[in-house]
Amino acid sequence: MGAPLADVRPPVRQRGFFAIRWRQFRNAPRPVVRAVVSSLVAAVAGGLAFEVYDVALDRGAVLPGGDLRILVLTVYVLAVLVIGSLVTYLVVPLPSGAGRPNVTRTPWSAMLGLLAAGPVVYLVLVVLHEILKPLLLG
Repeated sequence: MGAPLADVRPPVRQRGFFAIRWRQFRNAPRPVVRAVVSSLVAAVAGGLAFEVYDVALDRGAVLPGGDLRILVLTVYVLAVLVIGSLVTYLVVPLPSGAGRPNVTRTPWSAMLGLLAAGPVVYLVLVVLHEILKPLLLG
């Protein structure tokens, strides 16, 4: 007979932690990428508007209603969560298997958008507030 296949194949190369994570990053599933990008676009657009408002108040501008930063920030975060969830629901169909078109949308599509929007809105606010704002005021 012949040698078993296990003896003929070369040993599997073990990848390190960072090599595995880099491969996962490069090969991310399209629904996840779409969910993150839709939330990122909404977060950056709203975040820039919030930073303009924040910088205007810091420079002494008198705006109607006074200083409403907390209210504006709350509305911004909720809007990004809703927009990210809604756009993901509309853009990301669930997988349906081989040979059938991907047209099924369920609340899970919206949940994917909501779960992607939370960290995205936080990271965008940190970057805008800690990096962009000092450059604008500097």
